[in-house]
Amino acid sequence: METVKDGMGAVNDMILSRTGSDVDLIPELANHLIDSGGKRLRPMLTLATAQAYGNRSDARILLAASVEFMHTATLLHDDVVDESDLRRGKPAARMVWGNQASVLVGDFLLGQAFKMMVEAGSMDSLDVLSTASAVIAEGEVMQLVTAQNLATTEEDYLKVIDAKTAALFAAAAEVGPILGKAGDDARKAMRDFGRALGVAFQLVDDALDYSGSQAALGKNVGDDLREGKITLPVIVSYQRGNDEDRAFWTRCLRDRDVADADLAHAISLMERHGAIAETLSRARHYAQEAKTALAAAPDCAEREAMMEAVDFAVARAT
Repeated sequence: METVKDGMGAVNDMILSRTGSDVDLIPELANHLIDSGGKRLRPMLTLATAQAYGNRSDARILLAASVEFMHTATLLHDDVVDESDLRRGKPAARMVWGNQASVLVGDFLLGQAFKMMVEAGSMDSLDVLSTASAVIAEGEVMQLVTAQNLATTEEDYLKVIDAKTAALFAAAAEVGPILGKAGDDARKAMRDFGRALGVAFQLVDDALDYSGSQAALGKNVGDDLREGKITLPVIVSYQRGNDEDRAFWTRCLRDRDVADADLAHAISLMERHGAIAETLSRARHYAQEAKTALAAAPDCAEREAMMEAVDFAVARAT
């Protein structure tokens, strides 16, 4: 987003300054992930929505940086829970420094995020982002509960990603009109935009785990299968499959008995039952919902850039 380029430069500077600590391990581990080429889509949403509603204050920089710290902390914690080896194509922090250090540095980043929210001086923004932090944690616990459970429905799955992923997108977008003092209708429109974009983004990620490349995904393709995660491609394949297909999914996901050849077989089942195509079709549906909500924003360069961000989120699968 060219329209937020200057703001993102200030956000990046703030991120680097706020990872500083007398404890050398903290900046070392935090910067391992922060410098690894993440898209920074969530803080861009905060900058773009704030600017769309007429706010270019330092508060938007503080809140955008806090959003990125919340996201980074979640990634550090997720990799420990999921026992992931890679993150953004590099060894996950837990593989370099261990699980304990990853969890504790994630906690440090969350603390810094809340300090920046307070410094921004907006109680409504603090309310939105702190609520999102709790919802994200709930989503992670929900995912833990649904893992390996092949009775998980599409409705259950959407509740998980709505909390785990979409909540932060929604909050990142909603704080923009809060800073611009734009009123409840604008807040709802941007919240709905962010939520729909977040769901679309996660659906594409879940499809890529069975159809993409490591470079596109930033982690090992097939990690969801190895970790027993029940995602929409699995739900569709399981529901449309025969008894033999369902026995395969049960062995891999419920029993966590995954052989080297199983990923290829899982992909072939998904192709046979149109599961990836179905998942991407749902992603496009939510992307259109995001654009519909975004139409309520002021007609400006930032709105056009956010429209393009929606297209980018879905185009990753092509």
